[in-house]
This record gives sequence, structure tokens and C-alpha cells, in this order.
Amino acid sequence: MSVFLAKRLLTFLATLAIASALVFAALELLPGNVAQVMLGDSATPESLAALERKLGLDRPPLARYTQWIGGLLQGRTAESLSYSTPTAELIAERLRVTLPLAALSMALTTVLALVLGVYAASRHNRIGDVGVMAASQLGIAIPSFWFAILLILLFAVKLQWVSAGGFPGWTEDEGGGLAEGLQALALPAVALALVQAAILARVTRSSVLEVMREDFVRTARAKGLSRRATLWKHVLRNAMIPVLTIMGLQFANLITGTIVVENVFVLPGIGRLVFQAIANRDLVVVRDVVMLLVAVVVVVNFVVDLLYALVDPRLRASDA
Repeated sequence: MSVFLAKRLLTFLATLAIASALVFAALELLPGNVAQVMLGDSATPESLAALERKLGLDRPPLARYTQWIGGLLQGRTAESLSYSTPTAELIAERLRVTLPLAALSMALTTVLALVLGVYAASRHNRIGDVGVMAASQLGIAIPSFWFAILLILLFAVKLQWVSAGGFPGWTEDEGGGLAEGLQALALPAVALALVQAAILARVTRSSVLEVMREDFVRTARAKGLSRRATLWKHVLRNAMIPVLTIMGLQFANLITGTIVVENVFVLPGIGRLVFQAIANRDLVVVRDVVMLLVAVVVVVNFVVDLLYALVDPRLRASDA
């Protein structure tokens, strides 16, 4: 197990290092001058040079990269060019919306996908299976932002059950509360979850069908175990490796995918922060947010690798 963890940890750290270099290099290659954008076309060369020195743009790229990475390792981030606030504070404030939205969406995705996938597999080639597969195909074909617009038209405009957008906050001091916050995230979570659940349900069905053909399943049934107990206690656990792979990728996609949906519902999350930073050419914020999203994807994949080892001990033995 220690060898397995060491290999995965080294891969995790190497991936983060390479990703940070690529993120920094990509932003360095973007055309334009941040100082010029901030001061406008009428700026004098002297004022432009002074602002470049203040922002550190006159330093070599390698020096700026090492300063950036060194600050992140020490828990320090640069100040946003637009807000004059450390990017860590801006990101932490916006994550109070994005993380609960992604978690709520992932919970809905998991419940829907596992129930529908196992249900379809247990009724292979029957009407229940065909219905689930048809619905999942429709879900895959519909973009989440378009589905979000349909939800707004139905529940906010037509039925007027919820607000069309905005976020009241998690506390009474902010003008909202836990119930109000969850209500504001309900429609965005459904918009994100249904599309992801359609994909995961198909993967779950295929994986469960494959495991159901194994000899140990027939043995369990021959010993008198009910079909339901066999499905949920034995088949599903052995079918979870490909399912966990997709779930890990989907959670990372949900965090990055909230960018568009947050703008549809006017939620003050990471998505709107990125859009505002791009509009203001605040590359400090863009760089740190992109690096955060990359780190989330890498960390989720690392956690999925660890879950593999818990679900299937053969993986630990093969790396020993």
C-alpha cells in the first residue's frame, strides 16, 4: 500500500508542477499589455513604465514564475489588479457559492445515476431499460446552460416558484439564510446534475451488466441471495471502478462547468469572477483561478486513485 501511495503522490506532485508552468506560460504568451489596458491609450511612456515596475512586469518571466509559486507554497497570493485585494480572499469568497453548488449537483448526479443505472441493468432489454437509455441520451444531447434557461422559464417565469437568479447569502446578516441559499442553488444544481447523471447512468448500466455475467454472481444467487441484495451488495461494488473514474472527472467538470451556469443564474461564484477578471484583463485573478481549477482536477484524480485501491485490493497488490 505504501508503494501504491508513493507512486500516486509523485504523479500528483509532478502533474501540479507541469500544470503550473503551462498556466503561467499560456498567460505570458497572451498579446497585449496589462499596464496599457489599465491606464488607457492616452498613458505616457513614463506612467506606463512606472506601473509596469509596480506590477512586476519589468522582471524576467522566470523570476515572476518563481515568485508566484513561492507565494502559493507559503500561502500568499498577489493582489488583484482590479480589486486591490489578495486573490485568495476573492476566490475564497466566491467558493462559498461554487463549492456548495458543485457538491449539491454531485449528490444529485450520484443518486440519480446509480439508481437509474442499476434499474436499467436489472431490466436489460425491457421497457425500463429502453426508457432510461432514451432519457439519458436526451440528457447528454442537451447543454446544461440551455437546460438552465428552460428551468428559469418554467419555474421562475411561468410558475414563479423561485427567483430567476441571484444569491441572497448563507446568513441573515447577508440578507438570506441556509434555506434561502439552498433554494437559490436548487435550479442551477438540477441544470448541472441532469446532464452529468445521464452520462453516469449509462456507464453504471454498462458496468453492472458486465459484472452480472461473472461466476460469483451466479454463485450468490444459487446460495439463495435475493436479486436485489445481489445487485446492491455484490454487483455494484465490483462495478464501481469505471463508475468512480467518471464520478471523479464529473466532480471536476462540475466545478469548472459552473462558470457558464453561474452566469445564467447571476450567481456570485468563481464563474462570474473569471468573466469579470477577463473583461478587466486582471490576469493575476485569471491565473490563480485557472491554477485552482487545475489543482481541483488533479486532486480529484488522486482521490479517485485512492478509492480504486479501497474498492479493488488487487490494484494495491499489483503496485506492491
